[in-house]
Amino acid sequence: MPYRIVFSDIDGTLLNSDRELSEFTISEIKRIKNNIPVILISSRMPSAMTHLQEELDIINFPIICYNGGLVLVDGKPIHSTFIGTNIIQQLHDFNEGNNVHISLYYNDDWFVPKMDFWANREQQNTKVTPVIKPTSDVIQDWKAQNRGAHKIMCMGDEAYIDKTFSFLETHFGDTLHLYRSKPTYIEIAHKDISKLTAIELLLDTYFKIPISDAVAFGDNYNDIAMIEAVGTGVAVANAKPETLKVANVVTLSGKEDGVATFIKNNI
Repeated sequence: MPYRIVFSDIDGTLLNSDRELSEFTISEIKRIKNNIPVILISSRMPSAMTHLQEELDIINFPIICYNGGLVLVDGKPIHSTFIGTNIIQQLHDFNEGNNVHISLYYNDDWFVPKMDFWANREQQNTKVTPVIKPTSDVIQDWKAQNRGAHKIMCMGDEAYIDKTFSFLETHFGDTLHLYRSKPTYIEIAHKDISKLTAIELLLDTYFKIPISDAVAFGDNYNDIAMIEAVGTGVAVANAKPETLKVANVVTLSGKEDGVATFIKNNI
């Protein structure tokens, strides 16, 4: 089967145990990039992805951010879907006294109410520094600018996260995609988007490549749809059981350079 384009998730898939790109991964992607586009696709914000693009020498390629909520070509958005401020306000009101950290993201802006344990951990993981700003102020600014959140991250003790998840599912289950990436995390995006919708957009409008010629790598629940849809869906060995089940191929784990190993042996 021809492989004409590569899509890869980042966290749990492309990075090693130090949450960095290994030399093997860098060399394999650099080997193919002049003939086969390599597109990073993640729940991350743009600046948490572009430094990886620079290491891989693929900065000229589009990136898919926020699980498909924002698609950038040459640094400019060709697609943007965000969560409205009315929903953010209701989440903020519910969280009064609930002690859940709420991070708000729009394009390359990341706002946190304070630099607590959760903000510091995300900063360390993504190598991006947030702006400290009260959530109520962010909401007011976004109302005036007709903006919203490409992603909301709720982080906190599992009991509080359970309550927050139930609230969001009850009131906004038809509008929001709620992804429990860890017991202490909820990643929130608009239900109209996914990694697959972003892939389809890029393939149809920018690359003009059929999805049957694409290979995609992933590990988690939010990778299932794209792994099912592309010509070759590859799960790393550490993937969720549901993701492993739909994959055409299972490669080595992310920490064992599974993506680079597949590329070396097949592309």
